[in-house]
Amino acid sequence: MTARPGFRPHRVVVLALDGLLPFELGIPHRIFGRPKDGAGRHLYEVVTCSARPPGPVETDADFAVQIAHGPEALATADTVVVPASYELGPVFEEGRLTDELAAALAHIRPGTRLASICTGVYVLAAAGYLDGRPATTHWAEAEHFQRLFPRIRVDADVLFIDDGDVLTSAGVAAGIDLCLHMVRRDHGTAVANEVARRTVVPPHRDGGQAQYVDRPVPDPQLATTTAARAWALGRLHEPIQLRDMAEQEAMSVRTFTRRFREEAGVSPGQWLTRQRVERARHLLESTDLSIDQVARDAGFGTAQSMRQHLQQALGVTPTAYRRTFRAGATP
Repeated sequence: MTARPGFRPHRVVVLALDGLLPFELGIPHRIFGRPKDGAGRHLYEVVTCSARPPGPVETDADFAVQIAHGPEALATADTVVVPASYELGPVFEEGRLTDELAAALAHIRPGTRLASICTGVYVLAAAGYLDGRPATTHWAEAEHFQRLFPRIRVDADVLFIDDGDVLTSAGVAAGIDLCLHMVRRDHGTAVANEVARRTVVPPHRDGGQAQYVDRPVPDPQLATTTAARAWALGRLHEPIQLRDMAEQEAMSVRTFTRRFREEAGVSPGQWLTRQRVERARHLLESTDLSIDQVARDAGFGTAQSMRQHLQQALGVTPTAYRRTFRAGATP
C-alpha cells in the first residue's frame, strides 16, 4: 500500500510484563519493524512499555530488560500487543487484573486493535475484552484458560484467531504467524511475504492449522519433497497431478503422499489449494486483472471454482475481497 500525504506510521505498543519471554517480546519488533512503503518510510512504529513507570522488567531468563516507556504509551497505540508472561499472578490464577495492570490498560483508547501472544491472552481475558468471543492460547494452557474464563469460546486447535479488533495466538512461533497475518491484513500479501523472506520464516501458515500434531519429525537423511513443492509453485497456473509431483522426487504416489504429509502437515492437494488461494489473493490485491483471469493465473481454472475456494478459505468472494482490501488501503 503506497502512503499518501499526511502519512503517519501505524503505532504498535508492546506491553512488557514481569516474567515475560524474551523471544516473544521480540516478535512484534522483528515483524512490524520491517515493512516500508515505496518511499522507504516505515509503515509501523513499534514502542515497548511497562505497566509501571519506566525501568527494568524481569524476564523468565537470567536477565532483565530496561523499558523506556510507562503505561501512558498505551494511549498512543493503534495496536496493542501483549506477549506471554510466566508471572501473571492473580491474572493467571484467579482471572482478575491487579490494580497496577488495570490502571495501565485503562489508557487504551476505544477502537484500538488488541492482540496477544500465547499466555498474554490471559490479560485480555481478565480485562473483559474477550467475553463472548473466540480465542486461543498455547495448547498446554487451553483447558485451564477455559475453566478460568467460561464465557470465552476457546479453540485450542488453531495457530491464531482473528476476530476483527481482537486477535489471539497460540504459543511462541504462532506469534510470528499472527504478526505476519496482521501485516498481510493491513498491507497485503506482497508486503507480508517480503517481511517473511527477510525473517527467514514461512510467509503464511493458515490460522486454522493445528497447533500440535503428535507425529515424529521426518528423518532429514531421507528424501524430502522440497523439490516437488518448488516445481509446483512455478506452475500453479497449470493443471498439476499428484503423480507429476511424485515424479519430481522419483517416488511412487503412495510414498510421496506419505512423505509430503509428514513434512508439510497437510496432503499435497490441500497444500496446492492453499498456494493457489495465496496466489489469487496477491493478484486481487496488486492487479486489475479480471476475476476470470485471476482464476486462470492462480490455477483454479474458472471463476466459479476460485469463488468456492476463497469463500471457504476467507469467507468472502473474490470481488468482495478485492473491494475490501482496496477500501482498507484508502485513508
